[in-house]
Amino acid sequence: MDLLDIEREYLTRGFRAVTGVDEVGRGPLAGPVVCAAVILPTGEEERIFGIDDSKKLSAKRREALSEQIMARSRAYAIAEVDAETIDSVNILQATRLCMKRAVEKLRVAADMVLTDGNMTLDIGIPQKSIVKGDALVASIGAASILAKVYRDALMKRFADEYPMYGFERNAGYGTAEHIRAIREVGICKIHRKTFVKKFWDGRENR
Repeated sequence: MDLLDIEREYLTRGFRAVTGVDEVGRGPLAGPVVCAAVILPTGEEERIFGIDDSKKLSAKRREALSEQIMARSRAYAIAEVDAETIDSVNILQATRLCMKRAVEKLRVAADMVLTDGNMTLDIGIPQKSIVKGDALVASIGAASILAKVYRDALMKRFADEYPMYGFERNAGYGTAEHIRAIREVGICKIHRKTFVKKFWDGRENR
């Protein structure tokens, strides 16, 4: 199967802006969930080679592909939803909101949206969810790469502000180092309170 098969199939049906959407950061204890939407060119002469599920790629390869995707896509957009909103509406609804925002930010209006996994968005646009779409569909894989590179860079900036948690190493995920820091000094403003209940004593390090 060619990674552009699904996009090309929808183009033959009359769609003009087939958009892949994916998220990064549903599982971490801290930081936002980040989503990207990408409309890729489908011609062979414009093809970006090496797109895959962002988790399968090295950081260096992701960064190189991210640059190509931003330079050569027909349109792309990145959105984020913060920890406070995640705590308020739950991570599933926050992810759906984040994906919707990314689609709505595109400078080229999407007319077909492809999402990874089993995600239905509150949008008035035709959509289809594809299990393991980030590895099977080029535009979803491209979205996963943009979202991952963006979020990793964001968490490194947060590491400068909150150096005790090791965000530059764990990207907000629940590593032993990160959990130990929460137990020792409490949480900071980017922590998801609903995610740390088991080992947080209520202290806040602001």
